[in-house]
Amino acid sequence: MDRPPRAHSWLPRASCDASCVAPGDTAVSPTVLITLRVAFRVMWALLLAPGLPLLGIPLPGGTRVQRAYCRLVLRCFGVRITVSGSPIRNLQGVLVVSSHMSWLDAFAIGALLPGSFVARADMFTGRATGIVARILQIIPIERSSLRRLPAVVETVARRLRAGHTVVAFPEGTTWCGLASGSFYPAMFQAAIDAGRPVQPVRLTYHRVDGSVSTAPAYVGEDTLLQSVYRVLREPRTVARVRVASLQLPGTDRRALATRCQDAIGLGPVRHPAGHALVA
Repeated sequence: MDRPPRAHSWLPRASCDASCVAPGDTAVSPTVLITLRVAFRVMWALLLAPGLPLLGIPLPGGTRVQRAYCRLVLRCFGVRITVSGSPIRNLQGVLVVSSHMSWLDAFAIGALLPGSFVARADMFTGRATGIVARILQIIPIERSSLRRLPAVVETVARRLRAGHTVVAFPEGTTWCGLASGSFYPAMFQAAIDAGRPVQPVRLTYHRVDGSVSTAPAYVGEDTLLQSVYRVLREPRTVARVRVASLQLPGTDRRALATRCQDAIGLGPVRHPAGHALVA
């Protein structure tokens, strides 16, 4: 029998689980309306699926194509995106770091700053998902394997040196949106080694009334299908992206991680019931 991976003290852990995910506006929607909404969006998603390779193929004007495709995918799931904060600089070889809540994050960030992603290796173990990972040039990371981390950092640094945008989620795991974690410093070493700047962004999801939505969350024992279905059921979800000031790499990855975390105001968020959730 295979032994389970040994836990490390640095291994990111979130306190979020299925209890964090609250029902949204669908509670007041008629069942027929929800069924029609889900059916229409699923049909739209199936029509968009063949275009997924466009995200990984270098084409003239490919960046604009990738942004447009990601926006279409968001619309397919009833997600609208708003952007605030600093202007997005069209630079080559930038490490984009973001808070992490959902599988939707890749499309929300891709709609603004398309690039290759650092993602959990266990999400791409199947044959079909493995093909998708190669097409999209995913950089797989095994959270439980400390000895493989330097190779991942080197791969990210190599892509940054080549002028590619790389997107990473330094919290190392997903949170529900009502709470958040801290940025782990390992991935920031890639920006230092490559001598490339870091673009921090804060990504949150909201209902139409402005309240935080946990529908897109992908946490705890949640399955991808459950998370997708919750988003499909929602009348509308607003993805808010706040762009912070570009950060120069410096020489200390811990200081760089702290600067980026502070730039987007990452930290505990007030729970609707009134108590603070500590990250």
